[in-house]
Amino acid sequence: MDSNKLTPSEVLIDALEYIKKFRDQIFVIKFGGEVMVDEKVLDAVAEDLLLLRYVNIKPVVVHGGGGEISAAMDKFGKKPHFVKGLRVTDEETMDIVQMVLAGKLNNDIVASVNKHGGHAVGISGKSAKLFSAEKVANEEDVDLGFVGEITEVNADLVRTLVEKGYIPVISPIGIAADGSSLNINADVAASKLAVELKASKLILLTGVEGVLSKEGKLIKSLTSEEAGNLIASGVAKAGMIPKLTECIYAIKHGVPKAHIIKAKKHSILEEIFTSEGTGTMVEEK
Repeated sequence: MDSNKLTPSEVLIDALEYIKKFRDQIFVIKFGGEVMVDEKVLDAVAEDLLLLRYVNIKPVVVHGGGGEISAAMDKFGKKPHFVKGLRVTDEETMDIVQMVLAGKLNNDIVASVNKHGGHAVGISGKSAKLFSAEKVANEEDVDLGFVGEITEVNADLVRTLVEKGYIPVISPIGIAADGSSLNINADVAASKLAVELKASKLILLTGVEGVLSKEGKLIKSLTSEEAGNLIASGVAKAGMIPKLTECIYAIKHGVPKAHIIKAKKHSILEEIFTSEGTGTMVEEK
């Protein structure tokens, strides 16, 4: 059905089928920086999370914040440097990453959810060793510093929070064997957590409508094989490559559906509770 042509009652009935289908299931939702830069969007997304919780769907949030980290680095007189999309992270930069991610952005999201009547709890990937990690190998003979890849996910704390009715809000900071902090890609953290939690959906909020074809048109649905072909053929570019890669990873490891949608007012609800959707869905058919 085209949700734009439905009466209000038909929209509600349409949504009811999805509410019944997803009751008691976990959705892992990744916030990109696009969510945090507009307070109205953040508030609308927070309201979406509350509605999910009210209908017994269990959202878990993982957030990034690359733009905010770069802005903070600039204030401290440090110029961001990337190698193959990975931020070179020395000790001082890692302090800035933690300040921005585990500090300001995490608290902003928690505050937005809670001011609307929710019960969000902010944690980092270091909490209860949620994301154990090790330093990634050097790239192009450049020491990337405190950039990590996840070696193990211990989601016991997240499960406990979810079962108690809380909405976990997680900053993607890993913990190394020596206790040091490591900067983790938020898309990767979200996909690995979705797999560990046996989530029914991985939802990536981004700055574009979804995955676009070579002609620039929105692709509403993809199989993981088709998604891989878009990467291999060069149709998927830049920041869309890691997002599709992590959608493919999640699907291949048991998450039934992954979604890439634009961070805008109530896009989560439109994607989940209408047959038309709003972005791109990746699944095995």
